[in-house]
Amino acid sequence: MSKSGFMLLRTPVVQAILLSGVFLQIGIWVRNFAVLLYVVEMTGEDPFAVSMVSVAEFAPIFLFSFIGGTFADRWRPKRTMIWCEFLSALSVFAVLLTLITGSWQAIFFTMFFSAILSQFSQPSGLKLLKLHVADDQVQEAMSLYQTVFSVFMVFGPIVGTFIFQNFGIYISLVATGLAFLLSALALLLLLPQKDPSEMTRVPSALWTEMVEGVRYVLAKRSLTLLGACFLAAGLGLGIIQPLGVFLVTERLGLPKESLQWLLTAYGIGTILGGFLTMSLANRLTPQKLLVFGMFFDALGMGITGVSTAPWLTVMSHLISGLALPSIVTGINTMILQNTETAFVGRVNGILNPLFTGAMVLTMSLAGPLKQMFPLVALYIASGACFFIGILFILPLYKLPAVAKELSSQP
Repeated sequence: MSKSGFMLLRTPVVQAILLSGVFLQIGIWVRNFAVLLYVVEMTGEDPFAVSMVSVAEFAPIFLFSFIGGTFADRWRPKRTMIWCEFLSALSVFAVLLTLITGSWQAIFFTMFFSAILSQFSQPSGLKLLKLHVADDQVQEAMSLYQTVFSVFMVFGPIVGTFIFQNFGIYISLVATGLAFLLSALALLLLLPQKDPSEMTRVPSALWTEMVEGVRYVLAKRSLTLLGACFLAAGLGLGIIQPLGVFLVTERLGLPKESLQWLLTAYGIGTILGGFLTMSLANRLTPQKLLVFGMFFDALGMGITGVSTAPWLTVMSHLISGLALPSIVTGINTMILQNTETAFVGRVNGILNPLFTGAMVLTMSLAGPLKQMFPLVALYIASGACFFIGILFILPLYKLPAVAKELSSQP
């Protein structure tokens, strides 16, 4: 980590967001795996019930991301985030009481309601960084934040599974609620008491602000190109997301349980990629970081598809994991550097569903596509989608400072 990175860690806003993020990730992973394993246990591995867990997690992104982003632009970000974490904790404890009385189906509510609140909280966190962190430090701040996510991508499932298997659903929900409360407490104690004066503006009608957000994205060349990149990456990732087990059994000739080693390699790569991104954050512009990440992710997918050697497939997953933090950091930094503070929530609310929607679309088609095309072709197609995404970013590649675009109004 650079000297400026250590200076960032001493900034109260960055400390608050990172500490809150740690508690939030603990709560999310414990909740996700407790709910998943509990539903499997209660339904006897019913596929429909298990799929509803994913629906409860992803549906709010489509239904509430844009609305949540719009309200994030209207409300004070500190207050929004604290209330969202507090209400998430409250919903968890309410579901716990419902479970004790015997209605286990209420477990879906805690996933769905908490996911809705995340659509209000997450853009508010981006807005806080935009308000309180200098433009030339945003990318390093985002790389620090992404490293927290990278670590939990590996250890989160382990922690969630351990708590549920050893203590059961009740203790898992208590741990989830306490983690959300600690996240809110970190924000309450560490964030500045007042936001900059621009947050005191009087909002116009909700529908008007939503329309303004769409027009803003369409008028900003950098944001429309980034949206196209989002779409291509989502399409590519969704194609291969459900195919890992077939990769293990068909291409490598191994038992399906060996999939865990590929996921472990990907997770280790993601952690290492987080630290790599931190080291590159003050040397590369965000668009170069994004192209770097997408290129190596595409390369990893291509190698994964053609490989029949277990060691090579493990290495390709490691490469893809290394690339992920660069992609996420580059994308979020470009959003912040190319968006005026008053539009951060709405821009995030428009672009984020593009990625998720495209991913869910191709995930739903992965089964039929697997029957029509060989596995190699699908992995190569996935990598090709990432290369197409790179083409949308190339027009911005040589810009010395994307933030300069803010001087011109859309």
